[in-house]
Parts: sequence; C-alpha cells; structure tokens
Amino acid sequence: MCLAIPARVVSIDSDDMATVALEGIRKPVSTALLDDVTVGDYVLVHVGYALHKLSVEEAERTLQLMAEAGVLAEELEEMAGETAEAGT
Repeated sequence: MCLAIPARVVSIDSDDMATVALEGIRKPVSTALLDDVTVGDYVLVHVGYALHKLSVEEAERTLQLMAEAGVLAEELEEMAGETAEAGT
C-alpha cells in the first residue's frame, strides 16, 4: 500500500542519511527534507524519505491506529522487503 509510517531514528549517517527502526526492521532514509534530526527522534517515513518529525505520543498513536485498521503488518512487510532488496 505504501503509506507513510512512523519510525525511530537509531543512527545519523553521512550525506543527509539516517537509519530508522521499527519492529526490528532497520532502513536507511534520507533526512534531506528535515532540519535537526537526532537519534531517538520519530519521523514519518515514505518511499525512503523522512518527511516530518513526530512526538513519541503521536508516533505511538499513529502506529496503534494503523494496527487497528489492519495496515501496519502490510507496511512492515513492505518495509522489510525493501530493506532486503537493498541488501542484495
């Protein structure tokens, strides 16, 4: 479905890149569209870009709503597949 999904920044990498994690899945994303991204921030991720910073509460609520709507598992599966493809 390719919805934007909240994920936590676990490392800041070079060239406007960071690594985010959600449910054990790690993915590199571009942070070029945001200012002042730090480890521990939650960001809204879509097609490899961090689009917006979120509070912890907003991220948790969004993930909860996505789970209740039945789309979180699908998005996590897609995110994991993209990460696996990038590694090959």
